[in-house]
Amino acid sequence: MSLGILDLMKKRNDSKVTEFVLLGLSSSWELQLFLFLIFLFFYMTVVLGNLLIIVTVRADAHLLQSPMYYFLGHLSFIDLCLSCVTVPKMLGDFLQQDKIISFSGCLAQIYFLHFLGASEMFLLTVMAYDRYVAICNPLHYLTVMNRQLCFQLVFACWCGGFIHSITQVTLVIQLPFCGPTELDNFYCDVPQVIKLACTDTYVVEVLMVSNSGLLSLVCFLVLLFSYAIILITVRTRFRQGHSKALSTCASHLTVVSLIFVPCVFIYLRPFCSFSVDKVFSVFYTVITPMLNPLIYTLRNAEMKTVMKKLRKACGILLPC
Repeated sequence: MSLGILDLMKKRNDSKVTEFVLLGLSSSWELQLFLFLIFLFFYMTVVLGNLLIIVTVRADAHLLQSPMYYFLGHLSFIDLCLSCVTVPKMLGDFLQQDKIISFSGCLAQIYFLHFLGASEMFLLTVMAYDRYVAICNPLHYLTVMNRQLCFQLVFACWCGGFIHSITQVTLVIQLPFCGPTELDNFYCDVPQVIKLACTDTYVVEVLMVSNSGLLSLVCFLVLLFSYAIILITVRTRFRQGHSKALSTCASHLTVVSLIFVPCVFIYLRPFCSFSVDKVFSVFYTVITPMLNPLIYTLRNAEMKTVMKKLRKACGILLPC
């Protein structure tokens, strides 16, 4: 009897999965080459755009002391890191037939994806609160949003992202995997990975919904409520700046929706998956990090002024 149990355990250990196969966005070689060029352009835009924002904020003392730009600098840093979690691997997979990722590499992707993703969600919520204080209580804005509070809020965002990501990795690492090994995505994420487990994943999927799904939904609703209050306040108090504030909030909500709607769609829907999930994943891993610099900062007159000063300074230092 004991020999039979030992043989069963040995067989299970021998069949343990050590790597996964990513199916990617397409199986057509021609289409993959086209997608490689498109996403390479997207990735370069993400890196250059967000680096430009980080350097601009760090280079100007006035911007660095402003709570709004302090948060924007952290947002750009998160977007820069978030794009590096999935896009380089995807670009490499476009150029090879076998799209393999190790089990440890898969766990690393899950960890950093949820760490940075959750931190960004919390930070966007903090930024909405910052705009609320600036517009609804302008006389006490700098007193309320002092340097110490800004640091504490950013630190809380990073801590919240860490706790969330550790929870996600814990859900996955305890599951047994013995085949199949094909993930229908271009990166590793919890919903696809847990479906490959050799056990009942009902409890795990419910925990995933209560963690990632509700987190995305609650943050999204808080953001919508905050911007609704801002628009109501602007409409009743400030007649002249109504159109400008409306335009700003509309652009911010566009980016917020590109992040939260796909996350709510994917993580708040357990026990089933669709092929369109990959399309939604592209939005919050590639498209949104590319649009954030355009929406939040490059359309900002103050940022443009500082960038022109930096360009002139670089022209003096590097006349060639």
